Amino acid sequence: MFNGFKSKYVKVKKGKVFCRVGGEGPPLLLLHGYPQTHLMWHKTAPELSKRFTVVAADLRGYGNSLAPTSDIKHYNYSKREMASDMKQMMIKLGFNKFFVAGHDRGGRVAHRLARDHRKNIIALSVLDICPTLDMYELTTRDFAKAYFHWFFLIQPKWLPEKMIMSDPRKWMKSCLDKWSGNHKFGKVEENYLKCFKQPKRIHGSCEDYRASATIDLDHDKQDRKKKLNIPVQVLWGSKGVIGKQFKPIKIWQRYTQKKVIGYPINSGHFIPEQNPKATIKHLTDFFLKKIK
Repeated sequence: MFNGFKSKYVKVKKGKVFCRVGGEGPPLLLLHGYPQTHLMWHKTAPELSKRFTVVAADLRGYGNSLAPTSDIKHYNYSKREMASDMKQMMIKLGFNKFFVAGHDRGGRVAHRLARDHRKNIIALSVLDICPTLDMYELTTRDFAKAYFHWFFLIQPKWLPEKMIMSDPRKWMKSCLDKWSGNHKFGKVEENYLKCFKQPKRIHGSCEDYRASATIDLDHDKQDRKKKLNIPVQVLWGSKGVIGKQFKPIKIWQRYTQKKVIGYPINSGHFIPEQNPKATIKHLTDFFLKKIK
Protein backbone atom coordinates (compact mmCIF):
# COMPACT_ATOMS: atom_id res chain seq x y z
CA MET A 1 0.00 0.00 0.00
CA PHE A 2 2.96 2.31 0.62
CA ASN A 3 5.35 1.11 -2.08
CA GLY A 4 8.62 3.01 -1.98
CA PHE A 5 8.01 4.30 1.55
CA LYS A 6 10.33 3.49 4.44
CA SER A 7 8.87 2.29 7.75
CA LYS A 8 10.41 3.96 10.78
CA TYR A 9 10.11 3.99 14.55
CA VAL A 10 11.14 7.42 15.81
CA LYS A 11 12.00 7.85 19.47
CA VAL A 12 10.25 10.70 21.28
CA LYS A 13 10.24 11.58 24.99
CA LYS A 14 7.49 9.16 26.01
CA GLY A 15 8.20 6.27 23.63
CA LYS A 16 8.32 5.58 19.90
CA VAL A 17 6.17 6.86 17.04
CA PHE A 18 5.64 4.67 14.00
CA CYS A 19 5.56 6.31 10.59
CA ARG A 20 6.13 5.77 6.89
CA VAL A 21 8.24 8.23 4.93
CA GLY A 22 8.44 8.58 1.17
CA GLY A 23 8.71 10.98 -1.74
CA GLU A 24 10.54 14.18 -2.55
CA GLY A 25 9.76 17.82 -2.02
CA PRO A 26 8.55 19.91 0.90
CA PRO A 27 7.61 17.86 3.97
CA LEU A 28 3.95 17.01 4.53
CA LEU A 29 2.75 15.32 7.72
CA LEU A 30 -0.45 13.27 7.39
CA LEU A 31 -2.43 12.37 10.53
CA HIS A 32 -5.26 9.84 10.74
CA GLY A 33 -8.47 9.60 12.75
CA TYR A 34 -10.52 7.13 14.79
CA PRO A 35 -10.63 4.12 14.69
CA GLN A 36 -7.90 3.93 12.06
CA THR A 37 -4.13 4.21 11.58
CA HIS A 38 -1.79 5.95 9.15
CA LEU A 39 -2.98 3.40 6.57
CA MET A 40 -6.07 5.53 5.95
CA TRP A 41 -3.82 7.55 3.62
CA HIS A 42 -2.97 4.52 1.47
CA LYS A 43 -4.96 5.83 -1.51
CA THR A 44 -3.49 9.34 -1.36
CA ALA A 45 0.05 9.16 0.05
CA PRO A 46 1.68 7.54 -3.02
CA GLU A 47 0.39 10.27 -5.34
CA LEU A 48 1.16 13.05 -2.86
CA SER A 49 4.71 11.71 -2.55
CA LYS A 50 5.34 12.80 -6.16
CA ARG A 51 5.21 16.42 -4.97
CA PHE A 52 6.00 16.17 -1.25
CA THR A 53 8.11 14.24 1.20
CA VAL A 54 5.19 12.51 2.90
CA VAL A 55 5.27 11.40 6.52
CA ALA A 56 2.23 9.33 7.51
CA ALA A 57 2.30 8.64 11.24
CA ASP A 58 0.32 6.69 13.83
CA LEU A 59 -0.94 8.88 16.65
CA ARG A 60 -0.22 8.12 20.28
CA GLY A 61 -2.55 5.29 21.37
CA TYR A 62 -3.19 4.12 17.80
CA GLY A 63 -1.59 1.80 15.26
CA ASN A 64 1.97 0.88 16.20
CA SER A 65 2.89 4.04 18.10
CA LEU A 66 3.40 4.43 21.82
CA ALA A 67 0.39 3.82 24.06
CA PRO A 68 1.34 5.09 27.53
CA THR A 69 -0.66 4.46 30.67
CA SER A 70 -3.26 7.05 31.50
CA ASP A 71 -3.60 9.46 34.40
CA ILE A 72 -6.56 10.91 36.24
CA LYS A 73 -6.47 14.17 34.23
CA HIS A 74 -5.99 12.35 30.90
CA TYR A 75 -2.91 14.49 30.26
CA ASN A 76 -1.04 11.69 28.50
CA TYR A 77 -3.67 11.79 25.77
CA SER A 78 -4.15 15.53 25.60
CA LYS A 79 -3.79 16.94 22.12
CA ARG A 80 -0.87 18.96 23.50
CA GLU A 81 1.04 15.75 24.25
CA MET A 82 -0.02 14.06 21.02
CA ALA A 83 1.03 17.12 19.03
CA SER A 84 4.36 17.19 20.84
CA ASP A 85 5.01 13.61 19.70
CA MET A 86 4.53 14.68 16.10
CA LYS A 87 6.73 17.74 16.37
CA GLN A 88 9.54 15.74 17.99
CA MET A 89 9.22 13.08 15.30
CA MET A 90 9.39 15.58 12.44
CA ILE A 91 12.40 17.35 13.93
CA LYS A 92 14.24 14.03 14.31
CA LEU A 93 13.42 13.20 10.70
CA GLY A 94 15.11 16.47 9.74
CA PHE A 95 12.05 18.63 9.09
CA ASN A 96 11.96 21.86 11.11
CA LYS A 97 9.15 23.42 9.07
CA PHE A 98 6.40 21.43 7.41
CA PHE A 99 2.82 21.24 6.19
CA VAL A 100 0.29 19.22 8.14
CA ALA A 101 -3.04 17.67 7.16
CA GLY A 102 -5.18 15.84 9.67
CA HIS A 103 -8.41 13.90 9.43
CA ASP A 104 -10.78 13.50 12.38
CA ARG A 105 -8.67 13.00 15.56
CA GLY A 106 -5.60 13.77 13.49
CA GLY A 107 -7.16 17.11 12.60
CA ARG A 108 -7.46 17.96 16.28
CA VAL A 109 -3.84 17.02 16.87
CA ALA A 110 -2.84 19.05 13.80
CA HIS A 111 -4.75 22.07 15.13
CA ARG A 112 -2.99 21.86 18.50
CA LEU A 113 0.33 21.34 16.71
CA ALA A 114 -0.21 24.58 14.81
CA ARG A 115 -1.14 26.41 18.01
CA ASP A 116 1.68 25.14 20.22
CA HIS A 117 4.47 25.00 17.63
CA ARG A 118 3.77 27.97 15.38
CA LYS A 119 7.32 28.29 14.06
CA ASN A 120 7.21 24.76 12.69
CA ILE A 121 3.94 24.77 10.74
CA ILE A 122 3.71 26.40 7.30
CA ALA A 123 0.04 25.68 6.61
CA LEU A 124 -2.75 23.53 8.04
CA SER A 125 -5.47 21.48 6.35
CA VAL A 126 -8.15 19.79 8.45
CA LEU A 127 -10.54 17.17 7.14
CA ASP A 128 -14.11 16.78 8.38
CA ILE A 129 -13.82 18.56 11.70
CA CYS A 130 -14.52 21.86 13.38
CA PRO A 131 -12.57 22.88 16.49
CA THR A 132 -13.40 20.69 19.49
CA LEU A 133 -14.44 23.56 21.74
CA ASP A 134 -16.94 24.90 19.21
CA MET A 135 -18.39 21.48 18.53
CA TYR A 136 -19.08 20.92 22.22
CA GLU A 137 -20.48 24.41 22.70
CA LEU A 138 -22.75 24.05 19.67
CA THR A 139 -23.96 20.54 20.48
CA THR A 140 -27.58 19.89 19.56
CA ARG A 141 -29.76 16.81 19.83
CA ASP A 142 -29.11 15.97 16.18
CA PHE A 143 -25.36 16.26 16.66
CA ALA A 144 -25.44 14.13 19.82
CA LYS A 145 -27.36 11.42 17.97
CA ALA A 146 -24.95 11.47 15.03
CA TYR A 147 -21.82 11.64 17.20
CA PHE A 148 -23.02 9.57 20.13
CA HIS A 149 -19.55 7.99 20.37
CA TRP A 150 -18.23 11.33 21.65
CA PHE A 151 -20.32 10.86 24.76
CA PHE A 152 -19.92 7.08 25.05
CA LEU A 153 -16.12 6.93 24.82
CA ILE A 154 -15.63 9.58 27.51
CA GLN A 155 -17.43 7.54 30.18
CA PRO A 156 -15.21 6.51 33.12
CA LYS A 157 -12.76 3.71 32.48
CA TRP A 158 -13.24 0.81 32.06
CA LEU A 159 -16.88 0.93 30.96
CA PRO A 160 -16.51 1.74 27.24
CA GLU A 161 -13.26 -0.22 27.02
CA LYS A 162 -14.85 -3.44 28.28
CA MET A 163 -17.92 -3.03 26.11
CA ILE A 164 -15.78 -2.52 23.00
CA MET A 165 -13.42 -5.37 23.95
CA SER A 166 -16.36 -7.77 23.97
CA ASP A 167 -16.53 -7.43 20.16
CA PRO A 168 -13.98 -4.95 18.76
CA ARG A 169 -14.66 -6.01 15.17
CA LYS A 170 -18.36 -5.22 15.43
CA TRP A 171 -17.73 -1.85 17.11
CA MET A 172 -15.08 -0.78 14.63
CA LYS A 173 -17.14 -1.88 11.62
CA SER A 174 -20.21 -0.08 12.96
CA CYS A 175 -18.18 3.14 13.15
CA LEU A 176 -16.75 2.75 9.66
CA ASP A 177 -20.12 1.83 8.13
CA LYS A 178 -22.16 4.52 9.86
CA TRP A 179 -19.79 7.41 9.23
CA SER A 180 -18.99 6.44 5.63
CA GLY A 181 -22.46 5.45 4.47
CA ASN A 182 -21.43 1.77 4.16
CA HIS A 183 -18.30 2.39 2.10
CA LYS A 184 -16.33 -0.76 1.25
CA PHE A 185 -12.87 -0.27 2.75
CA GLY A 186 -11.46 -3.56 1.51
CA LYS A 187 -8.43 -5.38 2.90
CA VAL A 188 -7.20 -2.35 4.84
CA GLU A 189 -10.07 -2.87 7.28
CA GLU A 190 -8.35 -5.98 8.66
CA ASN A 191 -5.19 -3.94 9.17
CA TYR A 192 -7.17 -1.40 11.18
CA LEU A 193 -8.67 -4.16 13.31
CA LYS A 194 -5.30 -5.82 13.93
CA CYS A 195 -4.21 -2.73 15.86
CA PHE A 196 -7.54 -1.48 17.16
CA LYS A 197 -8.49 -4.73 18.92
CA GLN A 198 -5.49 -4.53 21.24
CA PRO A 199 -6.70 -3.59 24.76
CA LYS A 200 -4.07 -0.86 25.12
CA ARG A 201 -5.24 0.70 21.83
CA ILE A 202 -8.89 0.56 22.83
CA HIS A 203 -7.99 2.22 26.12
CA GLY A 204 -5.70 4.76 24.46
CA SER A 205 -8.36 5.81 21.98
CA CYS A 206 -10.93 6.19 24.78
CA GLU A 207 -8.44 8.36 26.63
CA ASP A 208 -8.04 10.46 23.49
CA TYR A 209 -11.76 11.27 23.66
CA ARG A 210 -11.75 11.73 27.44
CA ALA A 211 -8.95 14.25 27.07
CA SER A 212 -10.94 16.10 24.41
CA ALA A 213 -13.84 16.53 26.83
CA THR A 214 -11.66 17.73 29.72
CA ILE A 215 -8.07 18.96 29.58
CA ASP A 216 -8.18 19.77 25.86
CA LEU A 217 -11.10 22.11 26.43
CA ASP A 218 -9.11 23.87 29.16
CA HIS A 219 -6.20 24.35 26.78
CA ASP A 220 -8.51 25.52 24.00
CA LYS A 221 -10.19 28.09 26.24
CA GLN A 222 -6.84 29.41 27.45
CA ASP A 223 -5.62 30.31 23.97
CA ARG A 224 -8.84 30.73 22.04
CA LYS A 225 -8.12 34.41 21.33
CA LYS A 226 -4.55 33.76 20.19
CA LYS A 227 -5.19 33.49 16.48
CA LEU A 228 -2.99 31.52 14.14
CA ASN A 229 -1.11 33.38 11.43
CA ILE A 230 -0.96 30.61 8.85
CA PRO A 231 -3.20 29.57 5.96
CA VAL A 232 -5.94 27.11 6.93
CA GLN A 233 -7.99 24.87 4.66
CA VAL A 234 -11.01 22.84 5.76
CA LEU A 235 -12.52 19.99 3.75
CA TRP A 236 -15.71 18.26 4.79
CA GLY A 237 -17.76 15.36 3.48
CA SER A 238 -20.94 16.58 1.80
CA LYS A 239 -22.71 13.41 2.95
CA GLY A 240 -21.48 13.72 6.53
CA VAL A 241 -22.33 15.63 9.69
CA ILE A 242 -19.91 18.58 9.79
CA GLY A 243 -21.35 20.57 6.91
CA LYS A 244 -24.92 19.90 8.01
CA GLN A 245 -24.49 20.75 11.68
CA PHE A 246 -21.90 23.52 11.51
CA LYS A 247 -20.52 26.29 9.30
CA PRO A 248 -16.93 25.06 8.89
CA ILE A 249 -15.37 28.03 7.09
CA LYS A 250 -16.98 30.60 9.39
CA ILE A 251 -15.94 28.73 12.53
CA TRP A 252 -12.36 28.10 11.42
CA GLN A 253 -12.00 31.74 10.38
CA ARG A 254 -12.21 32.68 14.08
CA TYR A 255 -8.94 30.83 14.66
CA THR A 256 -6.60 32.40 12.12
CA GLN A 257 -5.74 35.85 10.81
CA LYS A 258 -5.36 34.45 7.29
CA LYS A 259 -8.33 33.81 5.04
CA VAL A 260 -9.71 30.29 5.47
CA ILE A 261 -10.63 28.37 2.35
CA GLY A 262 -12.86 25.31 2.36
CA TYR A 263 -14.76 22.90 0.19
CA PRO A 264 -17.43 20.22 0.57
CA ILE A 265 -16.20 16.93 -0.86
CA ASN A 266 -18.48 14.30 -2.39
CA SER A 267 -17.90 11.83 0.42
CA GLY A 268 -18.90 10.57 3.81
CA HIS A 269 -16.64 11.11 6.82
CA PHE A 270 -13.58 9.22 5.51
CA ILE A 271 -12.66 11.64 2.75
CA PRO A 272 -9.15 10.34 1.87
CA GLU A 273 -10.52 6.85 1.25
CA GLN A 274 -13.94 7.71 -0.16
CA ASN A 275 -12.72 10.40 -2.54
CA PRO A 276 -8.94 10.16 -2.84
CA LYS A 277 -8.86 12.07 -6.14
CA ALA A 278 -10.44 15.18 -4.61
CA THR A 279 -8.29 14.84 -1.48
CA ILE A 280 -5.08 14.75 -3.52
CA LYS A 281 -6.15 17.71 -5.64
CA HIS A 282 -7.15 19.98 -2.75
CA LEU A 283 -4.15 19.15 -0.57
CA THR A 284 -1.72 19.56 -3.47
CA ASP A 285 -3.24 22.82 -4.72
CA PHE A 286 -3.44 24.30 -1.23
CA PHE A 287 0.04 23.43 0.00
CA LEU A 288 1.94 24.09 -3.24
CA LYS A 289 0.50 27.60 -3.40
CA LYS A 290 2.15 28.30 -0.04
CA ILE A 291 5.65 27.72 -1.35
CA LYS A 292 5.41 29.70 -4.58
